[in-house]
Amino acid sequence: MQDVLSPPVLAEPSRDGLPPMPPGPPHEERHFAEAGAGRDLVVGAGQGLVLPFALAAALSGAGAGPGVILTAGLVAVAASSLAAGLGAWAQAREEAAHYALERRREEEESQLYPDRERWEVAAILHRYGVKGDVLRQAVEAIAADRRKWVDFMMRFELDLSEPDPFRAARSAVTTGAAGLAAGLVPLLPFLGAGRPLLVSALLTALAMLALGAIRARGKGLPAAPGAAQALGIGAAVAAVAWFVGRLAA
Repeated sequence: MQDVLSPPVLAEPSRDGLPPMPPGPPHEERHFAEAGAGRDLVVGAGQGLVLPFALAAALSGAGAGPGVILTAGLVAVAASSLAAGLGAWAQAREEAAHYALERRREEEESQLYPDRERWEVAAILHRYGVKGDVLRQAVEAIAADRRKWVDFMMRFELDLSEPDPFRAARSAVTTGAAGLAAGLVPLLPFLGAGRPLLVSALLTALAMLALGAIRARGKGLPAAPGAAQALGIGAAVAAVAWFVGRLAA
């Protein structure tokens, strides 16, 4: 019997015949490193860390002083962060252009070849076990609204989602800023710390471990292997750069 002091539980009204969502896990849960801004931060920081430390290792192996290493490192950080930002901008623009092109093609095909497009909708639904009269009703319901029809084909035939119109600019700024901030980490010890290369290596290793763990967790994988892999890649790049610097000296 319901407690008289508690308010009655009201059913959420249905929308277009769709019943309310039952209770369950958070809807559309996404990890930080999978989301657009989070992914840009991780990618930009990862790119920004490697180049300045590799350059510092190479110049140290060649016997350069901290001042030269710091100056060259700052130039490398500025150049790499700008390149990363522009690269992210160009990639986002290309993805948006590709989506627009494919959408125009689907709209034209739905007008020129409606029977063929209906068959493709049926084929997609059939793969999910929809058959018989239910399949025919579903196809007609989807094809009744051309915009939703094209949305369905974009999502389930081409596996494309509509891009954010502000994605290119936001991705460029986020990736470039993350690369700039991360690139300063390996260079800070050369401002005056004792044994700057060793301190730089420790700071860079910690940052690589953190980024590798975040990237792995963002993909739903264990953090430890991702962190170890990122550290191994960074160490290999740094070792090669140091030996090249020694050979050049």
